[in-house]
Amino acid sequence: MRGEVISKKMTSKQQKITDDLDAMLSILPPDIAQSVQAEDNFDNLLEIILDLGRKPAARFIDSEVVLLPRDVTQYDLDYVTERIGSFDADNRAGLERTLHRISAIRNRRGEIVGLTCRVGRAVYGTIEIIADLINSGESILLLGKPGVGKTTMLREAARILAETKRVIIVDTSNEIGGDGDVPHPAVGRARRMQVPKPSLQHEVMIEAVENHNPEVIVIDEIGRELEAQAARTIAERGVQLIGTAHGNALENLLLNPTLSDLVGGIESVTLSDDEARRRGTQKTVLERRAPPTFTVLVEIQSRQHLCVYTDVAAAVDALLRGYPTPPEERSWDEEGKIRIQRAEVRQAPTVNQSLRRGNGMEKTPFQRGMSGNISTRKATLAGTSEADFETHVPAHAQEVKNIYAFGVARNRLLQVIKNMGVPARLVRNLEEADTFVTQRRYYRERLQPVIQAEEMSIPVFVIKSNSVNQIEQFLANVFMVPAPHNMMSEHSEALEQAEDAIQMVLAGEKYVDLRPASANVRREQHQLAQKASLVSQSFGTEPNRFVRIFRD
Repeated sequence: MRGEVISKKMTSKQQKITDDLDAMLSILPPDIAQSVQAEDNFDNLLEIILDLGRKPAARFIDSEVVLLPRDVTQYDLDYVTERIGSFDADNRAGLERTLHRISAIRNRRGEIVGLTCRVGRAVYGTIEIIADLINSGESILLLGKPGVGKTTMLREAARILAETKRVIIVDTSNEIGGDGDVPHPAVGRARRMQVPKPSLQHEVMIEAVENHNPEVIVIDEIGRELEAQAARTIAERGVQLIGTAHGNALENLLLNPTLSDLVGGIESVTLSDDEARRRGTQKTVLERRAPPTFTVLVEIQSRQHLCVYTDVAAAVDALLRGYPTPPEERSWDEEGKIRIQRAEVRQAPTVNQSLRRGNGMEKTPFQRGMSGNISTRKATLAGTSEADFETHVPAHAQEVKNIYAFGVARNRLLQVIKNMGVPARLVRNLEEADTFVTQRRYYRERLQPVIQAEEMSIPVFVIKSNSVNQIEQFLANVFMVPAPHNMMSEHSEALEQAEDAIQMVLAGEKYVDLRPASANVRREQHQLAQKASLVSQSFGTEPNRFVRIFRD
């Protein structure tokens, strides 16, 4: 980031908030409503939780409070549902002319056993921090986790744009314009199209363009492939699109197969031998598949802090090349001013820089600490050795370790953690992590989370794939316990050694000798070298005959 900081004053010293909280309290059982009123923290109230057989609770931005010592009864649930009417197909209901949302939890018989009463607020002034982007005419995607304020900003954007442009809101769950046939005043002059079922959201998006001549389409929660396709169609017709999606960062979006098309998508491209040598990369690389649907991406880190990519295409390209561009950071300060910290413009690497990188300037973890012979290597994880898999369990192994997984299947990792009984916890914030794990292909691409982890001195572990065996060995290495499947088969390990050797030779090593292997395994090692346009030759006598890989 450059040291230069640009400051802008808000149009008003304080944001105006409209929450219609009385309407929400009117549908709650009287004793629960009184308990909510007793909490003097209305501005930070997010939702009220009513679960059958549990104590009612109120969730605030930074805490959760039990409202009553008694449990929620079926009478309490019926009291609320009788006052809000029927639920839609997505188990959501609203209060007419308000922004509140009530979501139901049902049992297997379809009966309501829980309610989430979400407080909806129209906050005027939130869009000031990205007003220049909204008025630029570019399609903008607001990315953030649930409850961070995406819909609030979207509603404000619709109101501002509707003052000068034709704006259509596609309101699937009535969160933007509120419940009822008449939209909430917070959307201004914007027109609102409701969606009969969530699965039809993409059809209503297309209908809005074809029937109502909009200049701007506003859509909340793009989460399905058909919706992503509809968004691309709208953007290619010259209509400005303002939308939201769940996620933490651009990297997460790229790894999401359903939504990656919103930022152009990624595909594997096979280069010619000459082009791979010129770039100093592998023959198979990741590249952006198409122009991004949204040209601007706003990561909502918190209600006071945003990260902005003003050129999504360039950001994705830089990320895939291993030279990620830092975003522009915007925030509110305590004085009500907008502070904008511009990102330094990083030039894409030249051909010579790429070649130097491939020749050892930045080695992969599979190359670090290795000489021309890797015959003693037994572990598949980066930086591991034979000693890493000792069977004793030291005292400190019982300490809970926070693991940040990037590109590794979280469900599978959680299952293996449970099966092995190791004290591990998965975290979504890199600052909380004790350990970082990723797949080899993501490490080789030098994606931003990998670079950040190394800069923060967090131990980085690299696994070859999402296989259970690889994950087991990773956890065994971290906690110094025996893995359920202690070592890979000789065959798989030998092939991995060959792949590592190929990368080392392509990176500049004169030659690499592999560990002695059987004739069948050596044959496959020769085939791998041939595919990489390298030369291989067997030396020695059985049973110590081995393969050497080198350039022609």
